[in-house]
Amino acid sequence: MAWKRKENFELSDSELIGGCLSDDKKSQELLYKRYFSYAMSICIRYTKSSTEAIEVVNDGFMKVLENLETYDSAKPFKTWYAKILVNTSIDSYRRSAKHDATLSISYLDEMEDQEPTIESDLSVEDILKLYDELPEAHKITFNLYEIEGYSHKEIGEMLGVTESTSRSTLTRAKKMLRILYSKHINPKEKRHEAI
Repeated sequence: MAWKRKENFELSDSELIGGCLSDDKKSQELLYKRYFSYAMSICIRYTKSSTEAIEVVNDGFMKVLENLETYDSAKPFKTWYAKILVNTSIDSYRRSAKHDATLSISYLDEMEDQEPTIESDLSVEDILKLYDELPEAHKITFNLYEIEGYSHKEIGEMLGVTESTSRSTLTRAKKMLRILYSKHINPKEKRHEAI
């Protein structure tokens, strides 16, 4: 094939996809490597560890290869792949989680009605630390709604919960993030409120 004469970095997505459809192992490897970081950035938001995220990336890529003939080449591959990764992440969560959606009321009651003042120079590391402390169901619901843009109805269908459960889980996740922010990022504001 003519595409084999090109350097690896010069191959377009459509050329690699064509190679994958022809069951060319090198094309599969190159497509996997091209999108590995992107895939990890999606899956890590839905999993407990980087090891679990890699497993989901691998499962998702296998689904890509199994369903590549259904891909509409008029649309961006990245968007199609992202949807597969999100669905694979949700499938993995549903298989492994016990849906521990219970949350200590006393923990939520610690939060005053007053919103904390958010620092504008909050680092990505700070945000990720807060996010990582959320229970799995809260993390996934927050991510699906706030980052991926799914509706509560869609989230309910994906997670096997009601629409109202999705809404209340999102509300709790946001409240927990405010609590965590007050405790870990801006503790002096918490001390000031107690006076």
